[in-house]
Order: sequence, then structure tokens, then C-alpha cells
Amino acid sequence: MMKDQYGYEVSGGSAEAVMLYDQAIGAFNLYRGDPVGLLDQAASAAPGFAMAHIARAHMFATTSEPGALVQARSLVDTALDLRLTERERSHVEALQRLFAGEWSGAALLLDRHNARYPHDLLALQVGHLIDFFRGNARNLRDRIARVLPAWSEDIPGYSILLGMYAFGLEECGEYRRAEDTGRRAVGLQPFDCWAHHAVSHVMEMQGRAEDGIGWMIAREPYWSGDDNAFKVHNWWHRALFHLHLGQYDAALALYDGSVREGRSALALDLVDAASLLWRLSLSGVDVGNRWLEVADAWEQHADGMTYAFNDWHAVMAWLGAGRSRNVDELISLLRRSAAAESESSRWIRDVGLPLIEGFRAFWHDDYQATLDSLLRVRHIANAFGGSHAQRDVIDWTLAEAAIRAGDDELATALVNERLAQKPHSSINMEFLSRTRRSTAGQPPVALLRGAPR
Repeated sequence: MMKDQYGYEVSGGSAEAVMLYDQAIGAFNLYRGDPVGLLDQAASAAPGFAMAHIARAHMFATTSEPGALVQARSLVDTALDLRLTERERSHVEALQRLFAGEWSGAALLLDRHNARYPHDLLALQVGHLIDFFRGNARNLRDRIARVLPAWSEDIPGYSILLGMYAFGLEECGEYRRAEDTGRRAVGLQPFDCWAHHAVSHVMEMQGRAEDGIGWMIAREPYWSGDDNAFKVHNWWHRALFHLHLGQYDAALALYDGSVREGRSALALDLVDAASLLWRLSLSGVDVGNRWLEVADAWEQHADGMTYAFNDWHAVMAWLGAGRSRNVDELISLLRRSAAAESESSRWIRDVGLPLIEGFRAFWHDDYQATLDSLLRVRHIANAFGGSHAQRDVIDWTLAEAAIRAGDDELATALVNERLAQKPHSSINMEFLSRTRRSTAGQPPVALLRGAPR
């Protein structure tokens, strides 16, 4: 039986197919090139090659897109008709749990899988992504920590492991170790955009906006190429740094250029687009009709069943575009999905619906309802996914709602909380100025930073 580059047996493969498979996993590790195309070639070269189908299923399933999930299920059905090794069957079982909406169940199966197969980098990366989608900071870190002693620099993909570990360390608040590990990872593999983004997260969480912009500019040739599937997210990070410095024109220019110039229809990129427009709007920037294009793109993804984190961002876009009907229809779908017993249904019930209702209330100037919804869920919002940086829009919206509601005590408390983490952020300093004016009985300052372009 043939073996992959890590020495694991793969059923139904040929020398050509396994070579293509190894290349595909390398491309997936870096989020560069066309890993799915390489796996298609591998499956054509050896139709009975199970891992070509299983790896494609993993890649589709971790896009968090309804259409891709349908393709993933079909690929697993194909794999189940083939002769599978025990390791390959373990991959399939994890995918089946994911299809059932049991994200943590899939993650747990992959925990056990990598305890037995510590060099299965595909399983490690997919497990890491699932940990991200379910907002499990500890396992983002510890999934990698459990296998690191079995790895060394002479094993292909070691730098990828370090990049994932850096992100897990950052999400656990271990910022110094995260930055050191991320820098080491990109030193070994400069094109590792996940490791690069882990260091960006450190700088975001520490409020080091100038350092963040410098980091992005210095390494731009490595993470911004056309063949990089993660480049929009890294541009989003750079835009956040500009926002923290009060450079709203620069952030808007990045939106118009690198974030949306390609009109990507990927859910990952649409999340970035919607959340950046929401932040710009909170900052008083008139974004004009930019909402319309993003709102159109969300219609193929927001189904009220697949991933509530995405649905929440679709609602941001639809609110901005004035599409109340879309929002109402999605809320109805979410309420039906919330009645089920899967983990994804619990995410909808406990976090997704309260967040969406709170953001809808904010957009319609019902700030007290916003406070009631967001205060209830902000400390458990990690349960339905995303990073600390992505979920910061909840606390940002909450602070803005408290100021606009005239709740001076709550507004002061929330602003103090934000300043403790990022004392030099222009956004937070402006919050402070506005709360001081309010508590002194002075009229609020209108936020309007220019006409749309």
C-alpha cells in the first residue's frame, strides 16, 4: 500500500496520485494555490484513492458555506464506497459529526485521531479550524501542544504547526509566546499567512497599531499574492490598525481596494467586508451604497442552519442595505433551526439570535433593546466562533449603544474596560471624550466623517 509524505498508508493511491495529494496538502497548509484542483487531479489519476476524496471533503466542510457542505457530503459518500484504512475511516467519522452540526463532537474525534496519528497534518489543520469555528481558545492552543514533541524542524510542515500554535497562544492571551512562535514560523516559511496573521492578532489585542501596520507592510509580498486565499483577511487586519489610529480614510480606501475590489463571494471574505463596514459606520463614516454589493453576495450563504456566525454578519450587511425583509426571514429560519438539539442549534439559540436581535435594535436606534441583548451574550459569544478580534465588534457596538442611550454609568464602565486593554486607540479615546461630555451634561458630539466615495 502506498504511503504519504508522513509515512501513513493511503488506500487506492498511485505514485502520481500520492505525489499530487502531498502537493495539495502543502498548498492547503499555506492557503495558497489550488489544493482542490490538485486533489481533483489526484482523484482522476487514481479514482479509488480515498484520501483525495476525504481531503477535498475537509476543505469544503471548513468553508462554513452551505453549498460547499453539500459537496463535502457527496465526497464522503464516495469515500465510503471505497476500501478505507482505520485512519481514513477516522477522518470520515469526524466529517460525519460535522455534517450533523456537532462541531465539538468532530473536534473531540480529531483530538483522539491525532493522539494516535500525531503527524497527520491534515487532521491537525482541520481540527484547528474547527476549534476556531467553535471559538475554543484552549484547544486552538492545546491541540498543537499535544503533538509538538513528536515533531521537529526536519519534518515537512513543522513551521505550519508553529503557526497554528502561535494563533492558539494568542487566543489564550499568551501574547509574548504567541508573537515569538509566530515570528519563528514565518522565519522558517515566509509564505505562512496563518502564522503572519497570528502575529497580527497579537498586535491587535495589545493595541499596537503602528507596529501592526509596519508588520503588514514589511511582509506584504508574502501574504498578499493573488493565489493567497487568506489575503483579504490580512488586509482586514491592516484596516483595523488604521481605524485604531483614527485613519478612517485609509481604512475606507483599503475596503474599496484590497478588501472588496475582487468582489469575492467567499463567506470568509464577506464576514470581513460586513464587519469592516459596520465598524466604519460606528465610527461615523458614511459608507454610502457600499452595503448593497455585500448584501447581495450574502444571499447564497445565510441559510439559518449552517453557521450562525456567518448569519450574524449577513444581518449586518442587510441592515446596512435597508433589507429588513431579508433580516426578518433569516430570523424566522434561525428560530426554526434553534428548536433542534444539535450543537449548532444551541449556538443559534444561545448566541446567534440574541446578537442578531441586538444588532437589529441598534440599527433601528432602539439602544435599550441593544443593551439588553448584547449584555446578555457578550461573555459567551465565543461559543459560536470567531476570534477575539472579530468578536470585538460586539463590545464596540455595546459601548456605542450605551453612549447613545444616555446610560452614563454603563457607558463609563464599558469605556474604562476598553481603555484598560487599548489605552492608545483613537476609537477608545473618542469614547472617553464622549462619555465625559455626557456626564458633564454637554450635548453629544455628532459622528460624521465625510461623504461616501
